[in-house]
Amino acid sequence: MKKTLSLVLSLAMVAALAAGCGTAKATETTTAAAATTAAAATTAAAATTAAAETTASAKTLKLGFVLGSREHAFYLNIEKGINAAAADLGFEAVVLESDLDGAVASQRIEDLVVDGCDAISLSVNDPTGCTPAIEAADAEGVPMFAFDCTSSETDVIKSFVGTDNYQGGVVGGQAVIKYLEDNNLTDGATIGIIGYPEPQSCIDREDGFYSVVNEYKDKYKLNIVSIGNYKGDASTAESLMNDALTQYPDMAAIFTVGDPACVGALAAIKASGAATVMVGFDANPEAHEAILDAENGKIWISDVAQDPYQIGYQIAQQMVKYCTEGTVDDAKILIAPYLVDASNAVA
Repeated sequence: MKKTLSLVLSLAMVAALAAGCGTAKATETTTAAAATTAAAATTAAAATTAAAETTASAKTLKLGFVLGSREHAFYLNIEKGINAAAADLGFEAVVLESDLDGAVASQRIEDLVVDGCDAISLSVNDPTGCTPAIEAADAEGVPMFAFDCTSSETDVIKSFVGTDNYQGGVVGGQAVIKYLEDNNLTDGATIGIIGYPEPQSCIDREDGFYSVVNEYKDKYKLNIVSIGNYKGDASTAESLMNDALTQYPDMAAIFTVGDPACVGALAAIKASGAATVMVGFDANPEAHEAILDAENGKIWISDVAQDPYQIGYQIAQQMVKYCTEGTVDDAKILIAPYLVDASNAVA
C-alpha cells in the first residue's frame, strides 16, 4: 500500500512539474509575442510621428525654384509637379524662370536668397554662366539643388533629379537606326542631329545618340551630319534645317535634342518637300499632336519622352528631406525615358 501510495504521489509530482513547465513555456511565448507586438506598434508609431514631424517642419519652409522657361511645355509640367509637392507637403514654393540665360538664372538665385528661401533648385541650362551664383548661395548657407540640367563645374549641389538623358539619346539613336532598317536605307544614308551643346542634359542626349549611330556608321555607310546648335529656339532650328536640306536634300532622318528643334525643323522639311523624318526629345503635347497628325506624323515619327511632373515633384521632395532631416535619398536621381510613337501617343 505504501509503495502504491508512493508511486501515485510520484506520478502526481511529475504531472505537476510537466504542467508547470508547459505553463512557463506558454507564458514565455505569450510574453515574447506581446513584446513583438509592442515593438511593432512602437516602430509604427515612431514612423508616423516622424512623418508628422517632417510634414509639420515642411510647413515652415520656403523653397525657391528656377525653371528654364515657361515658354516650354516641359518646364510648365515641372512646375505642376513642384506645386503638387507643395500642396502635399505644405511648404511655400517660389517659382521663377531664367529664360534659359545664365545671367538671368544667377540673378534669380540672388533674388531667392534675399527672399529668405531655405533651399533653392534650378535647371542649370548654362552651367558656366550660373555656377558662380550657385556656389555663392551655398556659401551663404542656402542648400542648392538642380533638376533637368545640372552642373559638372561644382560639387555643392546636394541632389539632382532629371531624366537619364544619355539613355534618352540611346533611345533616339535606336529609333533612327530602326527607321533606316525598316525602310531599306542601310547603304549610304545621310542622317543628322540638331544639338544644343550648352546644357549638360542636351550634351548627354547627343552623346547617347552618337554612341548608337557610330556603331552602324561603317556597316551602313552612314553620313552623320551635325546640323548645328539651335540654342533652344525653334526659329533657329528652322534656319539650320533649311541650310542642311540645301546641302543634303536627300537627308533620311534627324534626331533633335529638344522638341522646339523639331517644331522648327518640321516647318523647314514641309517647305522643302523633303522626305526627311524626325525623332525628337521631350514628348511635349505638340509632339504627341504632330505624331498623330495624318500629314505631320509622316515627318515627326517619334519622340523620346520624359516625365517632367515627376522631376518637379521629386526634386521638391529631396529639398524638403534635406531641410528637415539633413540628408537626401541620392545625389543623382535619374528617371528612365521611353519612346513615344503613333502606337502610344496621346491626343
